[in-house]
Amino acid sequence: MELKWLEDFLSVASTHSFSRSAEARNVTQSAFSRRIRSLELWLGCELLDRSTYPVSLTAEGRAFRESAEEIVRLCYQSRAGLAGRKTPTQGMIALTALHTLSVTFVPQWLSSLRPSLGQIGSRVLPENYALCIQALVDGGYDFLLTFHHPSIPVPLDPGRFPFVTVGQDHLAAVASAAHIDDWRAAGPLPLLQYSRGSFLGLLTSLAQGQPGAPETFVAHVNENSMAEAMKFMALEGHGVAWLPRSLAAAEIAAGRLQVVAPEMPMDIRLYRDGTRSRPVVERVWQAAQGYSENA
Repeated sequence: MELKWLEDFLSVASTHSFSRSAEARNVTQSAFSRRIRSLELWLGCELLDRSTYPVSLTAEGRAFRESAEEIVRLCYQSRAGLAGRKTPTQGMIALTALHTLSVTFVPQWLSSLRPSLGQIGSRVLPENYALCIQALVDGGYDFLLTFHHPSIPVPLDPGRFPFVTVGQDHLAAVASAAHIDDWRAAGPLPLLQYSRGSFLGLLTSLAQGQPGAPETFVAHVNENSMAEAMKFMALEGHGVAWLPRSLAAAEIAAGRLQVVAPEMPMDIRLYRDGTRSRPVVERVWQAAQGYSENA
């Protein structure tokens, strides 16, 4: 058994894509697939369900993932120690978060934990809502950071996945200040729309139904559902985008984007996988509960 097989497995467990992992690991997809298969043969079980799209972990894969992470971590920690390097003792947390929160919230939230917990290593997977949920359920991540609104149910077992509210944000409809007056004079405003089924897309549908929301027509659909891409489309004058206010705060303050509708409040929730109980995870969870009280 080779260490790179474990690293390959952990990569595809995070990306849920053979092609993306092969590219990240700098090997051909066929070579990458052979290495995953070699690991499965060595273990005597299938780790990945290749019949689903995106690819998912089998029950054996979920059970093995944390062991693989620990083996890889210990190997590199031992190598560093033998080389005379100082290795961190505080531990590391694995966190998956919506793309927007990875940019706007995660950095300052991790900084807020430092005074009480010291320096903690982190492994962050920015993804869309569905893949973040899947990554947490598959068992490879300790925590999930996501937006939440009571109108949208969360497909997680509350017994296994408790949560704490660690912040608030608002969904704001914004448009280029240089174009909004002309659009209003012409009639309905052009709307930049998220892909169907995305979390912010569902929230946008609700926000559009609020009193005071502008009449719109769909001018552009973002199939990747990345709010960051929508912001730049709005800045270039392609239409109205419903964005987390934290993502557009600087542009709103500078007058480049203008809020054109009542904003919709939403919480920022931290979910944990209750089956992954390590000392560093418990310390972060306790600190997050204190952070929630002060947020």
